[in-house]
Amino acid sequence: MTEAHYTGNFPIVVEGLCNAFDGHVIHQDLSLKVRRGEILGVVGGSGSGKSVLMRSIIGLQHPAAGEIEVLGQSMSGGGAPARDEIDIRSRWGVLFQGGALFSTLTVAENVEVPLREFYPEIDDTLRHEIARYKVMLSGLPPEAAAKFPSELSGGMRKRAGLARALALDPELLFLDEPTAGLDPIGAAAFDALTRELQDTLGLTVFLITHDLDTLYEICDRVAVIADKRVIAVDTISELLKIDHPWIQEYFNGPRGRAADAARHRAKAMDKQADRGA
Repeated sequence: MTEAHYTGNFPIVVEGLCNAFDGHVIHQDLSLKVRRGEILGVVGGSGSGKSVLMRSIIGLQHPAAGEIEVLGQSMSGGGAPARDEIDIRSRWGVLFQGGALFSTLTVAENVEVPLREFYPEIDDTLRHEIARYKVMLSGLPPEAAAKFPSELSGGMRKRAGLARALALDPELLFLDEPTAGLDPIGAAAFDALTRELQDTLGLTVFLITHDLDTLYEICDRVAVIADKRVIAVDTISELLKIDHPWIQEYFNGPRGRAADAARHRAKAMDKQADRGA
């Protein structure tokens, strides 16, 4: 809902990031550039700090060192002026693991939370209309707007969280394990929705996942976190050429081979269907 739009090439820039907890180093000299308009998948082993990186970018985690720039504005060095900080936060949306919905609010009321926070001047009628539109945009039926999170399935809760993340018409969308816990059909549907929204709304998507199907199907590039830093950022086909043990095990292990084989089978079936049409 903001009028300003970032026109540079890299809406997210991280340089020399360091994060540590109780003396345990999570990130050491981590750097990353996210291209405007891409879906960037972020992968790494358990404890590699994928979510910590995201939280650092959106200001929920204060790093020990390093520079972070979001939409052309520095997020480091003591913080931005209050008005600028409010403006920049209104230009991204976040879907946390599990949806992170308020259990005592309906889906529509959850979607209205950021609208109330950033645009308190909006009248009730318009706010309700925006919330209903975002609910439908996330792929939920209209009647879901009046339901509480406890009345929804896991997949529907994720979509409700996505509706809230889209409430302010963001330029950046952060997704933390959006398909975790979903069955294959539900995960594929969420992937398709993510790509559709990215194409339609021109979003830049920062997507943390361990789902190989998601990486193959919708991610333009993948950033690999290992050895406390981003060791590579590229397409999967290029990553497969890198002789790093974690990359090779992840993408060429049994699950990686299965995901790649399934993708090739799906493409072959699509070609057969096209020829038969």
